[in-house]
Amino acid sequence: MKRFISLVGLLVLSAGCSSDQPSPLGPRVLAPSLAVSAGDASDPSAGNYLVRFKGNGIPADFALRVKAVGGQVVFAHAGVGIAAVSGLDQTGANTLSASPNIASIDPDGYTIMKEPATLSSDLPDEGIASQAHPEIATGFARQWNLRAISAPAAWAAQFLGSSTVKVGIIDTGIDYLAPDLFNKVDLGLSRSFVPSEDARVQAVFPGANNIADLHFHGTNVAAIVSSNAFFRAGVTSRVTLVGLKACSAGTSPAFNGTCPTSAVLNAVLYAADQGLDVINLSLGGDFNRRDARAVPQLGFTPSFIAIINSVFNYAYGKGTTVVVAAGNGDENGVGIDLDHNGNSYDAYCNAPHVICVSATGPTGGTFAAPVNVDALTSYSNYGRSAITVAAPGGSGGIFFVEEACSGFTIVTPFLACRQRFFNPNTGQALQFSLGVAGTSQATPHVTGLAALIAGQVGKQPEVIAGRIRSSADQLGLGGNSLQYGAGRINVAHAMGVN
Repeated sequence: MKRFISLVGLLVLSAGCSSDQPSPLGPRVLAPSLAVSAGDASDPSAGNYLVRFKGNGIPADFALRVKAVGGQVVFAHAGVGIAAVSGLDQTGANTLSASPNIASIDPDGYTIMKEPATLSSDLPDEGIASQAHPEIATGFARQWNLRAISAPAAWAAQFLGSSTVKVGIIDTGIDYLAPDLFNKVDLGLSRSFVPSEDARVQAVFPGANNIADLHFHGTNVAAIVSSNAFFRAGVTSRVTLVGLKACSAGTSPAFNGTCPTSAVLNAVLYAADQGLDVINLSLGGDFNRRDARAVPQLGFTPSFIAIINSVFNYAYGKGTTVVVAAGNGDENGVGIDLDHNGNSYDAYCNAPHVICVSATGPTGGTFAAPVNVDALTSYSNYGRSAITVAAPGGSGGIFFVEEACSGFTIVTPFLACRQRFFNPNTGQALQFSLGVAGTSQATPHVTGLAALIAGQVGKQPEVIAGRIRSSADQLGLGGNSLQYGAGRINVAHAMGVN
């Protein structure tokens, strides 16, 4: 079973507690000591396998064959010619792999959301939602990140996004009741791809939509893309969000969430088939290419990577733009050179047709006057072969990316986030926000820009990516730099505002 550490952002403290810095992520590169064998009950993907068929189409008797060896089909997609199954032991997987129309069967992989988590709050406060004027959001003065990409100039020119453009957030879910996200999420299109998490949602919040974010990460990411600008503004204010839950919240005390690869790929395929314009993937990880092997284990094969690539090729063919995080570095939190990372496969920056995003952040100063605002962060991965563009991710100190936190959270330090409605004693709205730093936060800035462009050009991933690249500020390093790719995004320039 493949296990690799996720690329999610590092949750950090508010400005009042800025002495507490995020601790480094654990090792992201798959190593034998981190491998979990099929059927291990401690593995959230235990007994799960990804199946690739010879040619597209699913054999008519496939479900019966899976059942005969003790498993069940999780999903099957004839357009790509892959399926995911659960409940198999090694013997069952080996037996199924002998079928003449099956090209490979790979143990499922999963990423781990493992980061320090503390609540950031400078609230309660009052706010007035203004989709037409996001800059009047109560906490906008702290949003250095949106000023860094010239978002206010685009808003002033009425580039606020369109509700007909739909953006899929593949993550831990979304708090669709948070003031900054209320009525912004298409619950009819939203889906959960982690059934075990659905049971937890209903146990704690009976009747809630299964995309309810029991963690915090997906809510923060979603509000960067599109927000009602009640407490915090987003890159857009009118784009529609679609919650695609592919990650669980984990369990006490660490709440290290997990994202099965099968769930992520299922969500990408669903988004493409539903005609979503853009997908945001603020998750992923690294593994050694030689560990991408099928069963029976007769040698190393590229089958696991072939499955990933086929899914992203399919999304591209459907006209869906995919934006992914570059990653938060090695076990010491130091950015990795993706041009020289050996035999490693970076999921999902190494997938075809994606926009891969590195993270920037100030090295000092104040919210009003940040110093060196476009510095590449110490944790961000980089490399000309992978990075498309850069965007603000946060750099510690006071310079975090602040957005809504989930009122559905079960993560102990964040239970105060449930106080999101009006306090009858004071008449004030209670809404805690999260200060977060990581390539996870850089990514939705680019996703928001992609959604703005999609509102003009439609479902044309190559056109959208090209415009994002050509309008970026090159920062004096040329159009294909090691740190920034084509440069740091500029929303105003991309929308033709000088």
